[in-house]
Parts: sequence; structure tokens; C-alpha cells
Amino acid sequence: MVVGRLQREVYRIGRVIARGSSSQVDNKQMVIGAEGWEATSPFLFLSEDWFAPPGGFEEHPHRGMQTVTIVLEGALEHRDHTGAHGILKAGDVQWMTAGRGVLHSEMPQGPVHTLQLWLNLPAALKMIPARYQDQRLADTPVMKIDKGEVRVYAGRSGEVQHGHGSDYPMWLLEIRLEAGGKLEQEIPEKYRGFVYVLEGEAKAGGKDVKAGDVAWFEPGGGDELSIAAQAHFRGLLFAGEPIHEPAVAYGPFVMNTKQEIQQAFIDYQAGRLVA
Repeated sequence: MVVGRLQREVYRIGRVIARGSSSQVDNKQMVIGAEGWEATSPFLFLSEDWFAPPGGFEEHPHRGMQTVTIVLEGALEHRDHTGAHGILKAGDVQWMTAGRGVLHSEMPQGPVHTLQLWLNLPAALKMIPARYQDQRLADTPVMKIDKGEVRVYAGRSGEVQHGHGSDYPMWLLEIRLEAGGKLEQEIPEKYRGFVYVLEGEAKAGGKDVKAGDVAWFEPGGGDELSIAAQAHFRGLLFAGEPIHEPAVAYGPFVMNTKQEIQQAFIDYQAGRLVA
């Protein structure tokens, strides 16, 4: 740790909200999304899903936001209206910008366990062209530390960095620590973020966290977050600068006004969403 740096504190700890099964998934948990978007911006939702054939997400639309899909176990096949097609495996991440509009599907290749984040876009970017970027585990740099490592999907940890795959900048790190391991993780001062604990126990930003906890930190609260593992720890850190604009969501669309949502449905029904 560099002397003089300010430690960022965790200001709130939440728990995942169980939602059960549906025709699409065997089990769904809403990790974030119930707090109100002003408190979580630029993040809208984070859903954790377990599913297998014949379930999955057949072709559906989006507009005005981005998705970040992390495959934790299994394999997930995706297709979109442009003809893009690929299979994501455990440890892979897909960055998708819906922008003006996208039609895509996400179907399991056997049992699969995923996390999908909905990341907002500011008004100036909501109607940009749609795009995908698949990030493979093998292409993701790793920062090694004593008793642990950090996979840098986007952002920076120590001397290791990787460009963000989203059109609105965010950091995504996977942190793994053995018992007794400690990470002093730099966080941009203007960023809000959270750590979702997948496994184990730790003290994060001065508070005890365990599997299933969501630990939030706010902008301006210091430039470094300390995570000390009390038992084997695995967690994902998400961080980004809040977007201070109205956000209106209905179904698969996220815009700034109700009228823009209505227009998105009109465009979709008229076949103009991806025109």
C-alpha cells in the first residue's frame, strides 16, 4: 500500500433477492435492481441465472443500454440480427451494446450458470449502432499477488490493465484470494461500484462480507478499496461513473423518457428497431 492513499469504505451491504424459476430459467436471483437506479447508477440490474435446454432466452430486442454477460459455468450460445454467432464458455465475458436496437438470443449448451449486468447508456449514446465483443478467458490478463490473483476483464489492478469492452466505461475484476490474502485495489475517485461475493468470507472496505453479499462503495470515498480474505474468497468487482440523467425502463428497453420507450415499441412492432 502506498502511504497517504485514502481507503474507500463500504457504505451498504445487501443480499441477493431470490426470484425462483420460469420458462426461461431453472433459477433466477436478482443481485441488484431493487434499490432504485439513482442509488445504483450506472448499473441497472444484475441477474444470476441457472438454466438448461429447453430453457434459455430466444430472440428478443433491446434498446438504449448495454449488457455484460459473464459465464460462470457451462456454455452459452448467442446469435444476433447481424449474423454474429458464438459460444461463450466458463470465464468468458460478452460485452453487448444494444444502442439503437438489437435482436439477439442466448441459449444454453447444456446446464449453464451466468451473471448478466445491465449497464445504462447516457442519452448521447442511446441510439448508437449495436455491437458485440466477446472476451475470452485466455485473453484476459491476470494480476498475481501473494495468496491471490485478479482477473482484469476491464480496468486496472496494480500494473495490469485491460480496456473496457463497453461503450460507457466501467471496470470489471474477478478477485480470488486464499485465506489470509489481502488486496489493496485502486478505484477511480468518481466511480460508484459494488463487490458481489461468489464464495467465501472477507473484510471489504472495513465490513465483513460473505457469499451472497453485495457490498457497495460510493464516489469520492477514497481511491483504494481493501479486501482481506478470512476464508477462500471469490468475488466480482463492478465500478463505473454514475449517469445523472432520468432513466425509464419497460421490458427490454431503457431510455430517458416514457415517450422514448413508446417509440421503441413502435419501432420494434414496425420492424424499424434495428434499421
